[in-house]
Amino acid sequence: MLSPRWIAAALALLCLPAVPASASAQQNQAQAPSALPESPKPTPKSSGNEFHHRFWDRENDWLFTGVAGARALDYFSTLNMRRRGRQEILLSNSIVDNHPLFGGIEASGVALSLGASYAFHRTGHHKIERYISIVHIGVGAGGAIRNYSLKTAHHTP
Repeated sequence: MLSPRWIAAALALLCLPAVPASASAQQNQAQAPSALPESPKPTPKSSGNEFHHRFWDRENDWLFTGVAGARALDYFSTLNMRRRGRQEILLSNSIVDNHPLFGGIEASGVALSLGASYAFHRTGHHKIERYISIVHIGVGAGGAIRNYSLKTAHHTP
């Protein structure tokens, strides 16, 4: 069973790698001399080991669909869990019970995953780009499985 700390740590790991990459890119832009334009340099021949693809290729389409599906599954499983009298552990119950707000949070999670994947795609980290979606699908589906497997809370009047 997934603990709340494990889920929070996994989500934090998804978000943190994008911060140092963008900071180093900003440093490189600040250090680059802008006085003289550089002449185009010849590009080295590809060794065949490099993996290049379009961002909106078939595999990413399926992965992003999977992320959206996992988040939708998490949304509905959390609402089901709340209807059965269970308490939410990652967000407050008032957030989950406000369906438009909770749906917006889930949609923001999909957008964050897509944005992080795009950032890694632009910096040439194509394997990490794919793994972000794979981990996100796993965490979302795991959370939904956990929500559906919880026993109904029995209230005594």
